[in-house]
Amino acid sequence: MGGGFTVPAEIKGLNEECGVFGVFGAPDASQLAYYGLHTLQHRGQEGAGIVSSDGQHLYQHRDRGLLAEVFADPAELKRLVGNAAIGHVRYGTSGHNSIANVQPFLFRFHDGDVALAHNGNLTNAVTLRRQLEDEGAVFQSDSDTEILIHLIRKHIKEGFIPALKKSLNQVHGGFAYLLLQRDRMIAALDPNGIRPLCIGQLANGAYVVASETCALDIINARFIRDVQPGELIIIDKAGLHIDHYTTDTQLAICSMEYIYFARPDSIIHGVTVHNARKEMGRRLAQEHPVDADMVIGVPNSSLSAASGYAEEIGLPYEMGLIKSQYVARTFIQPTQALRERGVHLKLSAVRGVVNGKRVAVVDDSIVRGTTSKQIIKMLRDAGAKEVHMLIASPPFKFPCFYGIDISTRSELFADHYSVEEMRQKIGADSLSFLSVDSLIKAINVPDAGDAPHGGLTVAYFNGDYPTPLYDYEAGYMKSLNEQEQRERKERTQR
Repeated sequence: MGGGFTVPAEIKGLNEECGVFGVFGAPDASQLAYYGLHTLQHRGQEGAGIVSSDGQHLYQHRDRGLLAEVFADPAELKRLVGNAAIGHVRYGTSGHNSIANVQPFLFRFHDGDVALAHNGNLTNAVTLRRQLEDEGAVFQSDSDTEILIHLIRKHIKEGFIPALKKSLNQVHGGFAYLLLQRDRMIAALDPNGIRPLCIGQLANGAYVVASETCALDIINARFIRDVQPGELIIIDKAGLHIDHYTTDTQLAICSMEYIYFARPDSIIHGVTVHNARKEMGRRLAQEHPVDADMVIGVPNSSLSAASGYAEEIGLPYEMGLIKSQYVARTFIQPTQALRERGVHLKLSAVRGVVNGKRVAVVDDSIVRGTTSKQIIKMLRDAGAKEVHMLIASPPFKFPCFYGIDISTRSELFADHYSVEEMRQKIGADSLSFLSVDSLIKAINVPDAGDAPHGGLTVAYFNGDYPTPLYDYEAGYMKSLNEQEQRERKERTQR
């Protein structure tokens, strides 16, 4: 995340998915950061920035828009001199997409400047911010990212690293932080490893930290390891140092990284995203075979699952939908009206492929139902005889409080309707979802150990959150009670 101060669940949440990238010990570090962020552009398209260090001073450039727009003037990148840099691509929501929220943040202190980038969402941000403001802290943005720096300053007399450790134990939720000081780069991951973060190394020995391994590949960095829950990684001239701010950890990677967010060529905790998605498709075919003439995937995040479904069921895999490569993601569009227009701009049906055919459509998820409804209409308008909707993840019934743009239940299609009611509303001939059990088996995280749910966060599907919800708890419990009352009323009316 990093860039929308969050509020309790009864108010519209402003969570987001973002990408972070850092490099230490490489000439033209900012150029490498640019390439790395370009590969992470799918994680956020509303703002971007880079801060570099030459060993003495920190230099910053950030702005709203896509990375290529932010750095349209090559002089801006050349100005970011030094052999260390951190960068950020941001997804924000309407009303809060101001320059003040674009990262990395740069803070100038008499005892040394600090830059900070963050992916994730803090569940106790409201409480912490109020406490800090009451103690005299002045916030420059409405992002929960800034909270960490204020906490560090509160404990700074103990030294920077002890202050950072203490602060990391005060923030809760999902977070991957990257910090840059003039002579070192620091990475930290939340105690559940909810958001991904990995380490790579260049041929010249320089270290790289990124949200996804695809960002290592673009600059020919060799993957070394994933950052583990509770770890504090310190990179300086002496090399890489692995420390911990807590050992009270349990792996719970966000399952939506595998389902939707990450690029298919990325590897998260030993699992290639494409392979996981393909296996989701295979298991979906085992659970829900349909009688159809062909299988098509919804580009781009569903293509892997669709190929797995087609292979398993023995049907031809066709290109029935085409995606324009020049439109941003619709799930990450701030308003419903923009999302609906975005679907038409983004996708078109291939009439010559689907006309007169029974089509099995594989998609990665249904969140608000908007896209599915329009895809089905599009395929019917193109002459499809039957449209069977197959979702390679379970019904999205519960909010995410760790950094996805769904923090209230009111938006969730599956929270309000049964599968049959959803089928009717989107206009499909059939609608099927992958089970939670099959999702966990499909991803199959090798280093999960005995962690619940195979080392994954699957709370969006079953309500079993890996952490306390803190500021969100009251609003969330209220929504659960309201739902119970609704269901009870419906039962008595029957």
